[in-house]
Amino acid sequence: MKTTLSVIKADVGSVGGHIKPSQRLINRIGEYVHDNMSGLVNDYYISHTGDDIAILFSHQQGVGDEDIHKLAWDAFLAGTQIAKEQGLYGAGQDLLKNSFSGNVRGMGPAVAEMEFEERPNEPFLMFAADKTDPGAYNLPLYLAFVDPMYNSGLMLSPSMNKGFKFTIMDVSYVEGDKVIELNAPEDIYDIAALLRDNQRFVIESIHSRNTGEIAVSVSTTRLHNIAGKYTGKDDPVMLVRVQGVFPATGEVLSPFNIGHFVAGFMRGSHTGPLMPVTKNSAVSYFDGPPIVSCLAFCVHNGKLTQPADAFDHPYWDWVRDRVSQKATEIRAQGFSGAAMLPYSELEYGGIVDKMERLEARFRVRS
Repeated sequence: MKTTLSVIKADVGSVGGHIKPSQRLINRIGEYVHDNMSGLVNDYYISHTGDDIAILFSHQQGVGDEDIHKLAWDAFLAGTQIAKEQGLYGAGQDLLKNSFSGNVRGMGPAVAEMEFEERPNEPFLMFAADKTDPGAYNLPLYLAFVDPMYNSGLMLSPSMNKGFKFTIMDVSYVEGDKVIELNAPEDIYDIAALLRDNQRFVIESIHSRNTGEIAVSVSTTRLHNIAGKYTGKDDPVMLVRVQGVFPATGEVLSPFNIGHFVAGFMRGSHTGPLMPVTKNSAVSYFDGPPIVSCLAFCVHNGKLTQPADAFDHPYWDWVRDRVSQKATEIRAQGFSGAAMLPYSELEYGGIVDKMERLEARFRVRS
């Protein structure tokens, strides 16, 4: 059976600032999907990470289907109405266009989709991050699909012996999707050279070279490229198929124990460690730290199992403690140096006007 998974995420309002959506808002989005999914969607699941709500659809309409995308768009509009009624902060924040134009890509919401022929057992992971951008997944994906130190299956499993194909997007290019395809292991140095720049080069997808099947889909939208100004961090979602010809679940999760430093945090303008959190977690400290959740599903004949919360385990409590220490240490540095993003990433904020005013006051001393 051919199945399409689509996860579409948006921030349409939250309680007390950027902490979490209200339960009434979440319920309204769920009610809208339930009431309008007939004949279109096989199954769905709704969760939130920080102030972002993600709708996971299982369907047979294919990638980029207008009806699926409109269902999500209209559900977020229904949620926005509740956010306005409740006076929630940032009501409709991620809905950057006035009307639906056939596909939510380029309209604000983050989208990750993949279509495949279901295996007899089809496990997959849904990641959702808040207070960071799509490049936050670069390092974990590189380690999980390229590095045998993290993915022992690259040595032990004949189903992965040919490696994986990476499709990488230059997200600074706004005239269209500018991508490059590179193969691991042959091109790993070139892949690494690109992925070191998380703000410009982002993994869009990964395919098995043994079978050609898709393994990973990442949302690559950058909100400031759409809005022309800073409107919030991009808060990416990701789908990862696991087991068999793909890395095992544990091999994909393993690199997230690093708590690597990513862009985001307060006002999307700082550097902070990525914290793996349990489902439906809020954000708090300095509008962060940047967080990522992971729900593990199986899909069979288009129907989703109830998810397992991949980061709900005592081991990850220890990781969260370490990430908290890293967050506290870098925040002690305030605005200085690496603690705040470089000027090129702040160009859509108020600091641009400030720098222009200061530039006019400089003089060249003779």
